[in-house]
Amino acid sequence: MYPKINEYIHLQVASSDAAESETEYRARIADMEDESFLIEIPMQEGNGRLKKLFVGDELSVYFITEGGIKNYFNTHVIGFKEEVIRMVRLRKPAAESIFKIQRRSFFRVNAELELAVKDAMGSRFLVRTEDIGGGGTSFLSDAKITLKVADKLVCWLLVSYRNGSTEHVHFEGEIVRMKPLDTGRNLVMVKFSAISDAERQKIIRYCFERQFDFRNR
Repeated sequence: MYPKINEYIHLQVASSDAAESETEYRARIADMEDESFLIEIPMQEGNGRLKKLFVGDELSVYFITEGGIKNYFNTHVIGFKEEVIRMVRLRKPAAESIFKIQRRSFFRVNAELELAVKDAMGSRFLVRTEDIGGGGTSFLSDAKITLKVADKLVCWLLVSYRNGSTEHVHFEGEIVRMKPLDTGRNLVMVKFSAISDAERQKIIRYCFERQFDFRNR
């Protein structure tokens, strides 16, 4: 399913500038072609600043369908069309590359990311994640680290994106399961107990990029 004419899409532009890459814009679908969308000039929500796009710009896009489902895809600018207003031509993605994400059914991806953890006693340690998703994460811990189910954790996750930018994601989590491994380490599964929508969005963006990469291998 693609967005329809007159519907809005939300987009972020791939940039080496971390602040710019996190800025979200909104644009109306003005017309549709066989291989492309035509959108109006994107506008930053909140301040109305217009975003000038160039041929080749890579974009992370989502649009919202019934039930609040967010549909994500990657695309790039392939040209412009001059009529009454100037429109930006975006490459239409393959339908199977669009990912639908419901708030309560986040998908997870395998990912080895650096995670700084502080437990309820104030002890701090660094671990590597096994997987990550919009609802939680899991990581490997050494046996010398004392953890148990229901422990509350304060965490900082380091996330790297395809464009080379990085973000620190802050959240609070609760251990929901622990699995001893043959290596003597533990696989610790954590659900997010407190995370802002903006921080969760950073993780969802990372998961989307990883899933997109896997599908294109």
